[in-house]
Order: sequence, then C-alpha cells, then structure tokens
Amino acid sequence: MDTSQLLKGVLDLAVLAVLRDEDGYGYDVVRRLRSAGLDDVGDASVYGTLRRLFNAGLLTSYAVASDSGPHRKYYALNDLGRERLRESTKTWRQFAGTMSHLTGETL
Repeated sequence: MDTSQLLKGVLDLAVLAVLRDEDGYGYDVVRRLRSAGLDDVGDASVYGTLRRLFNAGLLTSYAVASDSGPHRKYYALNDLGRERLRESTKTWRQFAGTMSHLTGETL
C-alpha cells in the first residue's frame, strides 16, 4: 500500500508529536520521524509543515549558531501547539479505532 497519502493526512500530528518533548530544527525533525518508522517522509514536506504550523501560531522558533555552517532554526511547541497535539491525538485514536473495528483488527 502506498503510504504517501496517509502520511499527508497525519504529518501535522507526527511533527507536533516529535516536538512534544524536545525542540528541533528541520533536518533533525526529519531524522526523528524517519527513525520512528516514517521512512517515506520527504524533507520538503517536513520543512513546509514546520513553516505552516509556525505561521498558524502552533510553534515558536529561535536561532542557534552552528559550528558546521549557518545558524539552525529550532522549532518548539507552544501552549496552542500542545492543545492541538492533544486534540489531534484524540481524533487519531478515534479514527484508528474505527478503522481497526472495520478491518476486524484490535489495537
């Protein structure tokens, strides 16, 4: 099954979840998503998602100097982002439960 369409629908939730416990810069978020099992996530998709979530007021950002090149822009969840993460997690769990029921699987 091609997971690219599924990934598009849950990328916001995945990015918010990755930033829940630790701030991160673009490629760091990509790396953490891939190490969690989202191997097909694209760099551009994650960078675009970070910008969109920031513009929506769900993330804050700050710059940190880097020894290996230009500064890195780190992103962090703010209170609004944490609330969106809680809401989206609840929605995801309900959806996953419904799909499990429909397919005869149990979570």
